Amino acid sequence: MKKAFYLLVILFGCVTISNAQVTFKPGFRGGVNFSHFSKGNDSYYDDGFTSDRDFGSRTDFYLGFFGDLKLTKYYSLQPEINYSRQGSEYKYYDDSSMSNRTEDLEVSYLAVGIANKFTFNKFNVHVGPTFEFVVDQNFDTDASVDLAFFLGLGYDITPNFGVEARVKKGIIPVLDYSDGNHTNVVFSLGGFYKFDVK
Repeated sequence: MKKAFYLLVILFGCVTISNAQVTFKPGFRGGVNFSHFSKGNDSYYDDGFTSDRDFGSRTDFYLGFFGDLKLTKYYSLQPEINYSRQGSEYKYYDDSSMSNRTEDLEVSYLAVGIANKFTFNKFNVHVGPTFEFVVDQNFDTDASVDLAFFLGLGYDITPNFGVEARVKKGIIPVLDYSDGNHTNVVFSLGGFYKFDVK
């Protein structure tokens, strides 16, 4: 009886896989980043003085390539390679000049990510991890990589073209100051295009 049950389960699985319309579409994505480092509006103690520092938002862009592997009607696995320019606007009080100063902290990453996409009609929700390598920065940092997680929402305007928005949070500190660790926080807004492959 057990053998017959297992055989039925295996047979059902094979039929389901054979009937599933697995498709693959490569594409590209791009848009604008609104990024900052975590823990904004911090106070820190330096040489007997308490000063304020603020990590505000800066605007830049991202570009990437992906492969949309549609495994079921509702689920796709999407590997990605992205180039992302991020950073933060850094406002602080300079004791030497006794004035408020602002610096534009820039950091760029080459990222490898995996998006798990759940599609409902023309809408999709995507979530996943991304492993990012620093390729350029204009400030000193001990971190040459970042591990981040993202959550996003997309809308298919046509079967090949759509728009998307994501929130990404890094977990490896970009800056390690006396007041705590500062990590990447990025909100992205952009579009994507998928090519038909026959």
